[in-house]
Amino acid sequence: MKNEEFEKQDIYFMRQALKEAQKAYDIDEVPVGAVIVKDGKIVARGHNKSITLKDSTAHAEIVALRKACKKLNNYRLTGCSIYVTIEPCVMCMGALVHARIKNLYFGACDAKTGACGSVFDINEKKLNHKINIKIGLLQQECAKIIRAFFQKKRQKGNL
Repeated sequence: MKNEEFEKQDIYFMRQALKEAQKAYDIDEVPVGAVIVKDGKIVARGHNKSITLKDSTAHAEIVALRKACKKLNNYRLTGCSIYVTIEPCVMCMGALVHARIKNLYFGACDAKTGACGSVFDINEKKLNHKINIKIGLLQQECAKIIRAFFQKKRQKGNL
């Protein structure tokens, strides 16, 4: 996967997603963060809460999607973009497609569960909606927080 060129606003929104990832890190959740943007404004934020909520579907993207749907009073998020610190998994990509997200920006690839080409490619032309995907936004910062989290877990013997 190659790096793309990004605009200042894209960097700003990914920094907001990184703040969400830090919130997850601080509560001992896998540090993934997401923000959903419409018309240049953040409409929803989310970070991983699977452990906290005892809900395997409480990934950052799903948390943000649920908030955005409520705020915009629609299950379809046409015209919205999502910024996520790591490549979404199969569940999250499926939800993003069903929500009709227009653009997906993510930082780090996920070689174990990534569903944007790393392991699977959910965003294929056979589907009735295709998301524009841009890869590598603040890639190093996004990868760093995940690496630090799992390194800390291994040092404590929690993996």
